[in-house]
Amino acid sequence: EVQLVESGGGLVQAGGSLRLSCAASGFTFDDYAIGWFRQAPGKEREGVSCIRSSDGSTYYEDSVKGRFTISSGNAKNTVYLQMNSLKPEDTAVYYCAAGAIGSVPLEATMTRAAYGMDYWGKGTLVTVSS
Repeated sequence: EVQLVESGGGLVQAGGSLRLSCAASGFTFDDYAIGWFRQAPGKEREGVSCIRSSDGSTYYEDSVKGRFTISSGNAKNTVYLQMNSLKPEDTAVYYCAAGAIGSVPLEATMTRAAYGMDYWGKGTLVTVSS
């Protein structure tokens, strides 16, 4: 059974940094994606970033480009989201999600429909104070 466990959330001051971790287990696929969504209070869920296992290609939502970096650990089943230059508008519950995506473009996995992202963690709260 696929399981995703997030960690690393907390309270940080604007301009600071935080690194989230997603520990994934139970995958038997050659090509899968692991990524991050977030949901702020009273707002819709949005895709943030994801990485593809087969080639390491990545996707970033426009508002986090240049500030956030997604990467994989040596075990290839741990994904990190390094968040720098944090802003109060980054405050949200961050969810790790994953799935066997095949030919699904990374952009499609990051939409509200989250195509191919069949497994989800319970989330970790990131609060950025101003």
